[in-house]
Amino acid sequence: MPVEALEKFLNENEIRYVCVSHSPAFTAQEIAASAHISGKELAKTVIVELDGVLAMAVLPASHQVDLEALKILTGAEEVNLASEERFGAMFPDCDPGAMPPFGNLYDIPVYAAEALVEDEEIAFNAGSHTELVRLAFADFSRLVAPRIGRFARRA
Repeated sequence: MPVEALEKFLNENEIRYVCVSHSPAFTAQEIAASAHISGKELAKTVIVELDGVLAMAVLPASHQVDLEALKILTGAEEVNLASEERFGAMFPDCDPGAMPPFGNLYDIPVYAAEALVEDEEIAFNAGSHTELVRLAFADFSRLVAPRIGRFARRA
């Protein structure tokens, strides 16, 4: 089951979603292979610092964050990848590095890569290293209201 806050939020909003169990995996590409999902359809959540403020960058697992492009998109003067030490306590209900891309549940702004819009569905970590949630991208976009832009490049 997804983390309680996510499950409750999806159910309250009457969102159709599927939980996918998989063997333990830690990198986005391992997760995609374990769950038999293309790296393009699996959305990974990367925590970044925009002028010292934490934000979520959500992008296909097969891509990397282009920090310069994210800097331009956000207007931030300084953009860095955040360390797990910096953000780990913000997600007490999640395994380290397995937070779902629902920043609205954690009071964190969300930026979604334009490449995700191309897919009807996305899948993402459900708060653990053994479960994914799959739902329509349109539902994700409506519930999270991420700022969508070009900041991802193929790995």
